[in-house]
Amino acid sequence: MENIATGADGKPRCRWCIATDEYIDYHDTEWGFPVSDDQRLFEKICLEGFQSGLSWRTILAKRENFRKAFHQFDFHKVAKFKQKDVERMLKDEGIVRHRGKIEAVINNAQRALEMVAQEGSLAAYFWSYEPETVAEPQTASTSVESKVMSKDLKKRGWKFVGPTTCYRAGPGNMDSSISGIFA
Repeated sequence: MENIATGADGKPRCRWCIATDEYIDYHDTEWGFPVSDDQRLFEKICLEGFQSGLSWRTILAKRENFRKAFHQFDFHKVAKFKQKDVERMLKDEGIVRHRGKIEAVINNAQRALEMVAQEGSLAAYFWSYEPETVAEPQTASTSVESKVMSKDLKKRGWKFVGPTTCYRAGPGNMDSSISGIFA
């Protein structure tokens, strides 16, 4: 049980969330809870892309600003963003101002619309990659499934969706520093 710690309130939690109070509510209400809502799944994979090279704490602290900038991650709306929207967001100090990541979200929103047309929903697609087994918490950063999903998403034109992003964003994955797509 080395990955479990007791919080100030006496409740046992994953050791990583004890590092800061910001993680407690996230851990208790989101992390490890399966997600099947397409808009929420889209948000998760986008935020994972933004987290690449940064800490989850940074992304979590800016999450409400991301939601505002990207219209609550409604991919129907984001798919219509233009260059002026990219320029606006590059000036927004409330989010991570990385042109490639911002443009990837817009691109991925367009790809999400295509995926929904082909697969019926993002959830149907993402959940088809649910791992058979779950690794010990905090011990893995990729899986066979996340590698296959990443490769397929890239083939479909998605950006910033490497195996670690897919692993952490996966529907049933409960062993990442953020909830992941699946969790």
